[in-house]
Amino acid sequence: MIAHPRDPLALRRASTLVLALIVLWPLLRLSKFHPAALFEAGNLKVAGSFLGHFLPPDASAEFLGLVAKATVETLAIATAGIALAFILAAPLATAMTRNLSVSRIGPGRGYRIRAVTRAGVRVVVLLLRGIPELVWALVFVRVLGLGPAAGVLALAITYGGMLAKVYTEILESSDARPAHALLGSGSPRLSALAYGLLPNAARELVSYTVYRWECAIRASVVMGFVGAGGLGQLMDQAMKMLDGGETATILVTFLLLVLLADALSAGLRKLLD
Repeated sequence: MIAHPRDPLALRRASTLVLALIVLWPLLRLSKFHPAALFEAGNLKVAGSFLGHFLPPDASAEFLGLVAKATVETLAIATAGIALAFILAAPLATAMTRNLSVSRIGPGRGYRIRAVTRAGVRVVVLLLRGIPELVWALVFVRVLGLGPAAGVLALAITYGGMLAKVYTEILESSDARPAHALLGSGSPRLSALAYGLLPNAARELVSYTVYRWECAIRASVVMGFVGAGGLGQLMDQAMKMLDGGETATILVTFLLLVLLADALSAGLRKLLD
């Protein structure tokens, strides 16, 4: 009979699990998380009655036309917001990436100034991504009025900070030797980025950008509740009018939109393989 060797990391994994449970339990208590309440008879009756108001979905030609227009607007908000976020994130990530710093390959003039500059850019990126897009949407709705422009700018600012942070992490985790060789031979930073870092990091960068576009579609719907246009604004109007049929139609459209975004991102990832 063959004796199976004991997992040398079993004790460590068990200890980590126990520690996680010890930390998680008081957090669940503080958040008043009681999932059993969902299955109480009274609560199930209330939930069933509420969900019954959503049936049947509204399929009138007039409302479907409004939904189609709002769907196109939602896609436009998400796409334009991500495009502007990329334009904002690309130079910020280039400035923050230590693999593109000449001081990393040897002493040079102005390395202290460059270090301070990178720290300043990191603070800017922290401020951009630290404020939720919903807050920015509220600000821009007050400034620009109701409409998709507020949603585009809110996504551009918050997602610009997120993209810049993750782009920097991807570039810094890539093999830096080609970039350092180019910098050491006198190449400019953009050349070191294009020929030294991007060939190895391009797939991850594109994959994360597409993922953020999917998130932008979801976020644009949420921002519609504060007047930033798209499906969210249409849903807000339907819920205020207590029209469950219209709300159900918008929810189905939103689910189909998310599935479409997921299929497009999966296809693009296959092209990059």
